[in-house]
Amino acid sequence: MSTSNPPAKPTPSELEMLRLLWQLGPSTARQVHEAALEARPDMAYANVLRLLQVMHAKGLLGRDESARAHIYAPAQPQDSLQTNLIKDLIHKAFSGSGKELVLAALRGHVSKKEREEIQQILSKED
Repeated sequence: MSTSNPPAKPTPSELEMLRLLWQLGPSTARQVHEAALEARPDMAYANVLRLLQVMHAKGLLGRDESARAHIYAPAQPQDSLQTNLIKDLIHKAFSGSGKELVLAALRGHVSKKEREEIQQILSKED
């Protein structure tokens, strides 16, 4: 993978694997599979392994091959990838307006408690 090109955007299944790896830290395919079973009991080990291999090829994961069982880890920190995905969403769906994204999120996607927390954060910024 060239360092000048950002990693590919993850699919929903790949995001699920990334979330598990961010929680677990560097892990083997077996460890990721065991964690995935909690949310999706029908998830086959072979599917997890193949998905991790594809994600490595796409540049979404790093892989330590020094041990018998390869260790996979996200290529980007969680906040960095989320920031890039949000920037892309703002550009594509909200004509580049972060304000429109926030307003859309606040309409029906935020609980009263979350709204109060947001208000406290905004009040601190003043």
